[in-house]
Amino acid sequence: MSGLLEVIDVHRTYQIGDSTVQALRGVSVTIERGEFVAIMGPSGSGKSSLLQILGLLDNPDSGEYRILGQNVNTLSEDEQAGLRNNVAGFVFQQFHLLKRMNIVDNVRLPYIYSGIKGHFRKEAIARLAQVGLEKRIDHTPNQLSGGEQQRVAIARALVRDPLIIFADEPTGNLDSKNSAEIMKILKGLNEEGKTVIMVTHENEIAAYAGRVITMRDGVIVSDERRPGAALSAAVSGDMSFDAHAARNVAIWQDGRYSVFMAQAFQAILANKMRSFLSVLGILVGVASVIAMMALGEGAKASMEEQLKSMGSNMLSVRAGSAKIRGAAQGAGAVARFTFPDVDEIASRRDLVKNAAGVVNGAGRIVYGNKNWSTSLSGVGYDYGTMRAVTPTVGRWFTREEIQQREKVAIIGVTVVKQLFDNTNPIGKTIKINRINFTVIGIAPAKGFSGQQDEDDVAIIPVTTAMYRVLGRTYLSGIFVEVTSPGLIGQAKDIISSQIRKRHRLKADDDSFNIRDMTEIQQMLSSTTETMSLLLGAIAAISLVVGGIGIMNIMLVSVTERTREIGLRKAIGACRNDIMLQFLVESVSMTISGGFIGIVLGVGISLILSFFAGWAVKTSIISIVLATVFSAMTGMFFGLWPARKAAELKPVEALRYE
Repeated sequence: MSGLLEVIDVHRTYQIGDSTVQALRGVSVTIERGEFVAIMGPSGSGKSSLLQILGLLDNPDSGEYRILGQNVNTLSEDEQAGLRNNVAGFVFQQFHLLKRMNIVDNVRLPYIYSGIKGHFRKEAIARLAQVGLEKRIDHTPNQLSGGEQQRVAIARALVRDPLIIFADEPTGNLDSKNSAEIMKILKGLNEEGKTVIMVTHENEIAAYAGRVITMRDGVIVSDERRPGAALSAAVSGDMSFDAHAARNVAIWQDGRYSVFMAQAFQAILANKMRSFLSVLGILVGVASVIAMMALGEGAKASMEEQLKSMGSNMLSVRAGSAKIRGAAQGAGAVARFTFPDVDEIASRRDLVKNAAGVVNGAGRIVYGNKNWSTSLSGVGYDYGTMRAVTPTVGRWFTREEIQQREKVAIIGVTVVKQLFDNTNPIGKTIKINRINFTVIGIAPAKGFSGQQDEDDVAIIPVTTAMYRVLGRTYLSGIFVEVTSPGLIGQAKDIISSQIRKRHRLKADDDSFNIRDMTEIQQMLSSTTETMSLLLGAIAAISLVVGGIGIMNIMLVSVTERTREIGLRKAIGACRNDIMLQFLVESVSMTISGGFIGIVLGVGISLILSFFAGWAVKTSIISIVLATVFSAMTGMFFGLWPARKAAELKPVEALRYE
């Protein structure tokens, strides 16, 4: 019977710091097909070094390694990777499972580098069933015991139906029960015709093998076949050295690119905070580009969005200054609105969508030993939707609470901060002007309108405000929501006529006024050139800094995932596969940052339109340029980390601590 594997006078020396370690000193051994070989010896005897050379994870300094009589040391690194993928299956002491994947994805990982197109989920499940894990296919490695994880590693080693199983201390991290189960599986595989080469230091484990090779100080000191041990049935067929040729198809044809994309996003999501920080520079740069190039019509859209927070198509009816004998009287001196006024305005359903009366005053709020002076607003039921103040935390008033003059309150975020130190105030009892109120909601944050803090407010039912707190019999004003912007002018005329008729006012009597809220838009119409230039400078700097950040994070990722890189190479990944894997991750992060930056850039434009009065417009050209530039940044700055990852040796990567 011809030898399957043969090493002839192999030497291997390692340089560890200033020390030179001779791991193998002229080792020669032949292994036949169907053998179950255990390599034993104390730590530092060279047994693992011999296994790594047999498994094509490492190359000898001198000597020959032959498979079926052909010297494989003459093969290139990528050709050896293709050979590992086709004829070798590896079972490691540390399992080397990728924790961010479920076990099915872990098992089918070798197929990614095979050059064969397909999903291979059925094949992976079949191998998991072979090791007794068919009921755990949706679990991740962290959800499995050590013995189950090792069985997953065996299923991964078997998924490509390899000729040889290499097992490096397969029971080293397991208890005796799990060790026996794993060895039973390996023994069964050998009986089915697989050649099994195992490193162990335990005599109980070595007893499963038919042949035991003992090493010491880099040489073989004994090579014994156990009495009665026989070779298993040899695997039919011959091994092909042209296995790597099947992988020369384009990555988008054999499906590897789509898998790399999926795994890239898995890696990104596995470290969410770090990934976010790594794309932050790109995100800020792209956002700045979008904001800088968005000068134009976008300001109009931004202003419309801001106006919606005040209420769309809104009219404010307020008591005005009546002139009596040439002297201006105070607001509300003549026109005093009541609930019938609100009902009459609301009855015009052809023009009016909603109407709500309000009463305003000052409130002194006390909670515990803290007190705060704020604006007090008594409002009707529809006011919440009209003015966009319906709480996202808590709730709005019910109609019954307004009708029954209940003592319930909704407070702004400024009041919450001053009285509750940003703790949850819902359900707490406060005093407003010495009257107990229950807090039922927090008004949405609105910020400042001019010099007025819109969040420094307490909102209570209008009836409670009038009859329990402020002692008034009339409203301060009425808010009216018109059905459409085109009817605002007509609605103003109709409402004005109704009020004059109800209050018997003359046509020239200005004891009230109706204000169109959209007039505020005119205050936000100017642009700022200096801010535009500032955004341009931020964009240019941030994109470069962001690219450097991506490079640094990817270098860290290469270091952290060194063992993963070693695993991928052990199961057949070539240099280009590893490089592409990390390039895809880098580009994915930058493109993701670019897309988020586009969204953020639009958001910044809207914010600038509100705070600085900028006129902005997001253009398709700016979006395309930002996206392309972010992708190019990822490729440029991701190239060095990707090359560094691709240059790692499998054995060195797997040993990395």
